[in-house]
Amino acid sequence: MSSEVSIVVCCHNSARLLPATLSKLSAQKLSAGRACEVIVIDNASTDATARVARECWPADCRINLRVVAEPELGLSNARLRGFAEAQYSIICFVDDDNRLDPDWVEIVSRVMAERPEVGACGGHIEADCEVDQPPWLKNFQSYYAVGEQAEHACDVTDTRGYLWGAGLCLRRSAWERLQQEGFDFLLSGRRGSTLTAGEDAELCCALRLNGWRLWYEPQLKMKHFLPAARLQWNYLRRVSRGFGAATASLDYYEYAVRKDGRRTIGRFRRGWSWQTLATVWYLLRKPLKLLRAPFSEMEGDADVIEIENLWGRLIEMLKRGRQYNSERGSSTKSAVNDASESQA
Repeated sequence: MSSEVSIVVCCHNSARLLPATLSKLSAQKLSAGRACEVIVIDNASTDATARVARECWPADCRINLRVVAEPELGLSNARLRGFAEAQYSIICFVDDDNRLDPDWVEIVSRVMAERPEVGACGGHIEADCEVDQPPWLKNFQSYYAVGEQAEHACDVTDTRGYLWGAGLCLRRSAWERLQQEGFDFLLSGRRGSTLTAGEDAELCCALRLNGWRLWYEPQLKMKHFLPAARLQWNYLRRVSRGFGAATASLDYYEYAVRKDGRRTIGRFRRGWSWQTLATVWYLLRKPLKLLRAPFSEMEGDADVIEIENLWGRLIEMLKRGRQYNSERGSSTKSAVNDASESQA
């Protein structure tokens, strides 16, 4: 089975971060005959991202580098351009602050070759902090796509159900099948400094609905550089709110993949009224903290992060109104609709 690898680096104003990231990519240790390319997607940058990418790439590197412009801002748009530009059978998405171990390409090639049922795999990510880690980071590292995604190498399709977007490696044939069936992102991912999220979980859910498996491989290692600005408590609160907003779209997938047999109750609980009221109920479980949260940092308090998540979800639900119900029937991608109908 072919195991050539395309590495796609989605960038928005990444001139400061790219040199370290590309240095690790250019140092990949490739076996004889292994084909690999690196594609930098310049997503509506206003700095010198494209120029820096070209200038810092070693002239004698056996891995080819291309820089491609994507003018429509949004991480999903950048990834779609990456899919279109990639030439090889495995497509790995690397953020501009991800520093891969030198054997990354070889390991992902082996995993995907040995497991043809796997549509996507991800690995172990370690934090690389610009400043001293805040004491609360270890409790919230998953918000930064840091840490283990399972206890050991395993299929996480029916347990965790998704993989982080940082270092997400996909089989081209799996993506092409989704495209043939009309898949399109509901979520845009981050748009510049706007901390929307969830497009990586959305893609994993779509792959699951299409019959592909998800694999976690701890030998697939990288470091995630966390600048000082992202290690602020208020930044984490904003991230959590963005994740909460994304759940309103991910609901469609959750309902489609759920196989608990409780059809009547399940249909009732899918409605906008139920979901909105449930979100309000969860918010009201800790009324004192709910009242304090807007006026106090309450740094390190897990309840505050949960409140932000629920606020993000509630605001998104209220924006959609009862259109939430009709969207589920008409706007969700064909892969989701087909799976939902088969379980009805």
